[in-house]
Amino acid sequence: MSEKNFVFGIDIGGTDIKIGMFQKDGKLIEKWKIPTDKSDNGKNIFMDIKNFLYEKISAKCKRSQIIGVGIGMPGPVDSSGVVNKCVNLGWGVFNVKDKFEKILNLPVAVGNDSDIAALGEMWQGSGKGKGSLILATIGTGIGAGLVLNGKIVNGYHGSSGEIGHITVNENEKEICSCGKKGCAEQYASATGMVRYAKNLIKEGFDSVLSLHDFTAKDIVEAAKEKDIVALKTIDKMGQVLGYILASAACVFDPEIIIIGGGVSKGGDIIIEAIQKNYKKYTFHTLVNIPFAIAKLENDAGIFGAAKLLL
Repeated sequence: MSEKNFVFGIDIGGTDIKIGMFQKDGKLIEKWKIPTDKSDNGKNIFMDIKNFLYEKISAKCKRSQIIGVGIGMPGPVDSSGVVNKCVNLGWGVFNVKDKFEKILNLPVAVGNDSDIAALGEMWQGSGKGKGSLILATIGTGIGAGLVLNGKIVNGYHGSSGEIGHITVNENEKEICSCGKKGCAEQYASATGMVRYAKNLIKEGFDSVLSLHDFTAKDIVEAAKEKDIVALKTIDKMGQVLGYILASAACVFDPEIIIIGGGVSKGGDIIIEAIQKNYKKYTFHTLVNIPFAIAKLENDAGIFGAAKLLL
């Protein structure tokens, strides 16, 4: 009888589906990426994953050696596996765990993508050896994964960690993607940083950024060259993220706070801006909680999905 030794971790994103094959001890054997087919409200995603997995299972191992499949979703997921709308995929409200188990004929565990990324960082990343952590992911949006005593905290509605939608400016006029106004995401995400910098340029501040279309990465590079608009934008990002992470720490009391997502690639200038403000806003017993850059980067989701199943 073959020993069950392998698990697949899947991270479903709006553009790509990342898939990793792992040994149960956490060793990544191989990873792949396939495009996310969002046509017809994402109905083809299920069979795309099934066909790809079956192909890899037949080539890499025996089906009897598979423990199961962990899956990360870009949307709220409750403890029973019900996803409450994945707007980036076109999915509504349904039990995605049950659907995948019927299609794959394998045990399946499902979680929110930010949550499983945090679990991945705890398992094999910057949080290895820690039992409780916050992983703040700063990309197109802002989300957080929470791990407490080795277990994901996803909340009753599967919506814990939605720190990007904490209100930080009641006077904001523009509407956030969530439908509210003044969310942290409008200032401190990659798109929010670009929006903020463009508004400063409109106000008359000189900047090398005004010469061309720019991204959050360009803002970080310009800040290193002491560009005033870039520096003000980084400062605003740090103020907002420092505030919301200080607030989250007051509730959660983690061992470590990890910063991930595309903006984290800015390195020290990003961490320093956040940590400076975090220290200003948090409770005195939490001031010295260490900060770190996510180690697993874009692979955190597949690691966490595998660990979720295990």
